Amino acid sequence: MTVWDDLVGQQRVSEQLAAAARDADALVTAASSDAPPPEASRMTHAWLFTGPPGAGRNQAARAFAAALQCVSPDRALGGTPGCGFCDGCHTALVGTHADVSTVAAVGAEILVKDMRDTVRKSFTAPANGRWQVILVEDAERLNEKSANAVLKAVEEPAPRTVWLLCAPSVEDVLPTIRSRCRHLNLSTPSVDAVADMLIRREGIEPDVAASVARATQGHVDRARRLATDPAARARRASVLKLPLRVEDVGGALKAAQELVDAAAEDAKQLAEEMDGKETEDLKAALGAVQGGRLPRGTAGVVKDLEDMQKRRRTRTQRDSLDVALADLTSFYRDVLALQLGSRIALANTDAEDALERLARNSTPEATLRRIEAIAACGEALDRNVAPLLAVEAMTMALRAG
Repeated sequence: MTVWDDLVGQQRVSEQLAAAARDADALVTAASSDAPPPEASRMTHAWLFTGPPGAGRNQAARAFAAALQCVSPDRALGGTPGCGFCDGCHTALVGTHADVSTVAAVGAEILVKDMRDTVRKSFTAPANGRWQVILVEDAERLNEKSANAVLKAVEEPAPRTVWLLCAPSVEDVLPTIRSRCRHLNLSTPSVDAVADMLIRREGIEPDVAASVARATQGHVDRARRLATDPAARARRASVLKLPLRVEDVGGALKAAQELVDAAAEDAKQLAEEMDGKETEDLKAALGAVQGGRLPRGTAGVVKDLEDMQKRRRTRTQRDSLDVALADLTSFYRDVLALQLGSRIALANTDAEDALERLARNSTPEATLRRIEAIAACGEALDRNVAPLLAVEAMTMALRAG
């Protein structure tokens, strides 16, 4: 299994990245032997990966990072870098490679203080003599100051530094940044491709794999989570019952509260799993004495970690709500398909009775208004409207639709 095998339904992108990785390896080989560099190279210093949610843009960028760090002996025999097994590939894929730095949004934005050390590192030579790779998973969340810091680094990169930026679309990235990047656009994988991946890589039963792939409409990460996490399946089942629970004001408000509470519980569980260990590891690294007392002058470092953890909890709650909104949109899309007599396959076959009931008891115009209400809720959350207020407005609109 190579690093490219995780790119579901992205054959064209895999081939382009593999070709660039071969040329990148040739550049490193030439530099280490004082040979002249290749005259033409498909390798460049900055890449922009775009595509819809679930297409796998972060996975594509990380696979490329692993291929750039590949140290397999097969490379010298003409093989393509990215074996998936060598130390370079493995550490890059799991996030522990010294020359692969990953930046992801913890809160609503990537702040300049979150980028400062990474930008500084981008100007240094790689520790292992291959490539210094900077992977920005949420480039659309760079604010003005952090985007300007990235721009300066991309404009004048170090010889062995590669920037990998990931965003939903090119319009989500500053024109001055994207003009300096090679653009790769990923498409949504087919339902069959996602189901096949779940069967091969996760050992999921074929009927379950087909069901979750269809339910998530080709979203690789969500399909994997639904297939492997019973709690995720239970949350989705609860969300799909919501349209039948908003027939009156009381039901709409109760459903909104439960949806927000479930998202908050998700964030709390993640925090309990990660925050305590992070804090203890940091204190140990700072030399905390027995009883947890920190050395003088280090309290500010712990406070920075606590601030980051708080922003991550907010982001996790928002991500959970985003998944619920996507499930609701998919549900009403199926309702609309039934109302219009469309031949497209239903995504939510496990809720077919509820779909048919709503299709019979409402109109296509009402269904479209409901879909618009869900989109408006997402936009309100983007503007930092209080989650409960945004979700209550949505459930009331679903009732009135």
